[in-house]
Amino acid sequence: MAKKIFETVNLHNLTMKNRLIRSATWEGIADFDGSISDEAYEIYRELAHGGVGAVIVGFTDVSQDDYYIHGMMRLSRDELIPQYKKLTDIIHAEDCPVIIQLAMGAYYRKLPNGLVEQAEPDNMTLDEIHHVIGMFIQSAIRAEKAGFDGVQIHAAHFFFLSRFISPRANHRNDDYGGNTLNRSRILIEILKGIKSNCPSLHVTVKINSSDFMRGGLNESESLEICRLLAGNGIDSIEVSGNGTSVQGIVAGVNEAYFFDFAAKLAESVEVPVMLVGGLRSLKTMQTILNTTKIELLSLSRPLLREPDFPKKLQAGTATESLCVSCNACYGSHAHRCIYR
Repeated sequence: MAKKIFETVNLHNLTMKNRLIRSATWEGIADFDGSISDEAYEIYRELAHGGVGAVIVGFTDVSQDDYYIHGMMRLSRDELIPQYKKLTDIIHAEDCPVIIQLAMGAYYRKLPNGLVEQAEPDNMTLDEIHHVIGMFIQSAIRAEKAGFDGVQIHAAHFFFLSRFISPRANHRNDDYGGNTLNRSRILIEILKGIKSNCPSLHVTVKINSSDFMRGGLNESESLEICRLLAGNGIDSIEVSGNGTSVQGIVAGVNEAYFFDFAAKLAESVEVPVMLVGGLRSLKTMQTILNTTKIELLSLSRPLLREPDFPKKLQAGTATESLCVSCNACYGSHAHRCIYR
C-alpha cells in the first residue's frame, strides 16, 4: 500500500498525525544553567501549531558541566523538570507529540588544581565512560517525568557520542574501542538503560551516515552500528551526517542529500528510518516514501522559514518550501530565518 505524508503513523510508544517531523534544531537561547527562555516556549508553540507530526526539541545537554556550545538547554538536574513539563504541555496542546534530543557536546573533567579539561574517548577512564552513560539515562528519566513522548540519542555531527563511535577519534583497545561493536557499546548501553528505566518512551537515535573525513565513520560501519542498535531495541533511526545544512538546495534538483544511505538502511533494518537534509518539495517527499522503505521525513530549515509549512502542504496552498538554503539563519539570533 502506498504511503502518504498525511496519514496517521503508529510507531512504538508514539502516534503521529503525519509523517513529517521537526528535526532537532539548536536555538542557542537557553540560560547558562539550561533553563528554558520564554522565547523558546513561543518558538515551540509555533512549531507545534504549524501541523508537523512530531517535534524533536533541539540539542539538550545531559551534563551540567558541558559548555561546548552556548545557550544549550539541559536536563541535567531535577530542578529543571517543571520547565520542561511546561514545554511538553505547550506542544501537546497542539495535538503534537514531542521528543527531546539528549546530547553532549564534550565531556569535561575537573583537575586537582581546580581547572577543567576536555576529555576525549582515548583518555577517558572506564568510570568516566560509565558516568556519561548514567547521565544519558538519568536525563531520559527526567524527560519521562516532564511528559516527553520520547528521547533521541544524539550520536551525529561529531559531538561527543559521534566522536566516541568514530574510528577517527576513538583508538581505545578495551571493551569500548578497537572495533565497531566495541565503539558502539556506549550507545547500546545508553539505549538499554533508557529502555529499562523508561519503558513508555519512544527511543530514537540520530547518527551520521558518514563522518565525511579521512579515517572517520563510513557508510559501511554506520550501517553496522544501526543494525546493532536495531537488534537492541531502538525504535527509529534518523539519518544525518557531518557537513549538514548544505547550501543551494533547489526543489526537484538536489534535494535529500542523505537519501541513498537512508534508503539502503531502510532495506536492512526492521525499524522506521527517518530522513533529514534538503527536503524541499511535496513531490520529492512523496516519491521518497513510495519508492523506498523510508517511513519518516524530517525538516529543519524549511520550518525556520515557514513553521506552518506542513499545514500549507496538507491544504494544497504550497508544494515547495520558501527556504532558499542560504544558511543565514545560523548567524541569526535563535536561528531565526532572516526572511521572515
